[in-house]
Amino acid sequence: MVIITIFLTQFAFAETITVCISCNISSLKDAIALAQAGDTILVKKGTYKEYNIVVDKPLIIKGENYPVIDGEDQGEIIRIVSDNVTIDGLFIINVGTSYTSDHAAIRVVRSENFLIQNVVLEKLFFGIYIEKSNNGKIYHNKVIGDAQDEYNSGNGIQLWYSKNVVVERNIIQKVRDGIYLEFSDNITINENTSINNLRYGLHFMFSNDDLYTNNIFENNGAGVAVMFSKRIKMVNNTFRKNWGTAAFGLLLKEINDAEIRGNVFEENTVAIKVEGSNRIVYSNNNFIRNGYAIKVLGACYANTFEKNNFLYNSFDISYNSKINDNVFQHNYWSSYTGYDLDKDGLGDVPYRPVKLFSYIVNRTPETIILMRSLFIDIIDFSEKVSPVFTPDNLQDMTPKMKRY
Repeated sequence: MVIITIFLTQFAFAETITVCISCNISSLKDAIALAQAGDTILVKKGTYKEYNIVVDKPLIIKGENYPVIDGEDQGEIIRIVSDNVTIDGLFIINVGTSYTSDHAAIRVVRSENFLIQNVVLEKLFFGIYIEKSNNGKIYHNKVIGDAQDEYNSGNGIQLWYSKNVVVERNIIQKVRDGIYLEFSDNITINENTSINNLRYGLHFMFSNDDLYTNNIFENNGAGVAVMFSKRIKMVNNTFRKNWGTAAFGLLLKEINDAEIRGNVFEENTVAIKVEGSNRIVYSNNNFIRNGYAIKVLGACYANTFEKNNFLYNSFDISYNSKINDNVFQHNYWSSYTGYDLDKDGLGDVPYRPVKLFSYIVNRTPETIILMRSLFIDIIDFSEKVSPVFTPDNLQDMTPKMKRY
């Protein structure tokens, strides 16, 4: 009780310290040195050439009309090492590039209850870097890099060994990975736009119980890579125009007990590439005009593909292993030519989504130039009638006659 009383008394006398070019206090570093825990630092419009700014006490640092904090390429710009810190409304530029240190515009280290919002970051190495910090929010920021090569660029928003963080309504573009997570659990990634990044729109590994909703991943080197994680939910996201010889909308590698639902995969080289992933439910997704809608590599068990729309993909399913106990049911396939005599909305003839030609292309990619030829139509038809190379038990026994 005594501790709570001291804490409340301390914050009851919080003051506002104003920083401006013509003020007695004209630098953010000086304001932080003078401030008491719980104070607000108001930074007026202007350009402040500062770097290695350390926030070591609970403070609210708020910019008015987006003051510019210019690091002049000298290194890291703001480092937060205290709990209960808010950064709001700053324009931060010119983070120093380093091949030995991951310099960031804003780094949060071993902190609790942080808030970073309404911040614009440009000319950066790493943007926002959260390190061993929990219970925070990264909200409504814009991270715009100018990355040309992977080796000398950093990630837009990175979480490392952190828990219970919300990353929401951010725009990230032209960095290495838009959002990167490693060893970070119970993370919510919602309503972000990650586009035009060199490598991945979102990349995470060894991160469990995370939720990804209503995000857009477009025109990245590859869309989203998910590796070595459990109990992931990806709902109502858009994966679009992730093209390239090794590109995909979504890569799942060693993922277990996940839910992929309500997403749109449109015009990707491979919409979903799956390897060694088990007990995943794929439902209510739209696969539209992709090269491959789903490409399965390696052993996958107990997965369910149901109530999805497969629309005008070059290949709906590519499969190079046994069907195992995976289930395809109640999906709509635009290339299905069966009939529905009993008018129950389900095709009376099972649909076989794996084409022989997909096997040929996997073995000899150059044969893709034959794709629209009569010869390929003939061999696909013959394989459909009498399966020899494709898995004869990979069928949707109840294909939908109309799209969802």
